[in-house]
Amino acid sequence: MICIFIDADACPVRDETYIVAARHGVKTYVVSNRLLAAPDSPLIERVVVTEGMDEADNWIAERVKAHDVVISSDIPLSARCVAKGACVLNPNGRILDENAIGMALAMRNLMEDLRSTGTMMGGARSFTKKDRSTFLSALDTAVVRGKKQAAHSILAARLAAPPGGRDV
Repeated sequence: MICIFIDADACPVRDETYIVAARHGVKTYVVSNRLLAAPDSPLIERVVVTEGMDEADNWIAERVKAHDVVISSDIPLSARCVAKGACVLNPNGRILDENAIGMALAMRNLMEDLRSTGTMMGGARSFTKKDRSTFLSALDTAVVRGKKQAAHSILAARLAAPPGGRDV
């Protein structure tokens, strides 16, 4: 069974994630540095980590596994999760996978350098209704794909096991 992990402190799509998770019956971890409102559901677990740099990221990265879905705009966290086989979505619906994470890391580092030298000012563009819609569609697709891949992995492992579950 797959899980969804939300890097929740500044996440603008928590409510959308709850809707998709409920539709698919997927356990969702809402990880933050402070207690956040979330629907009362056995599928939703709020996790409050101790304050500190990257504590929520570390909590997620230590528990995520292949085929899970992570919602985050944090590129270094995304890279850690992709390395473990998870599907990462940023809040505007962009999928960060093994094909996209290298470019995302390079762009993040470039932008950080430009901002630190004063060459570039400002931040990301505003979050729009179109971003929210794109996210909903991408999350639904990611959950369906993750569930199929997880089921396939379980089946493949069972088929590879010797009869009776013992080595001969």
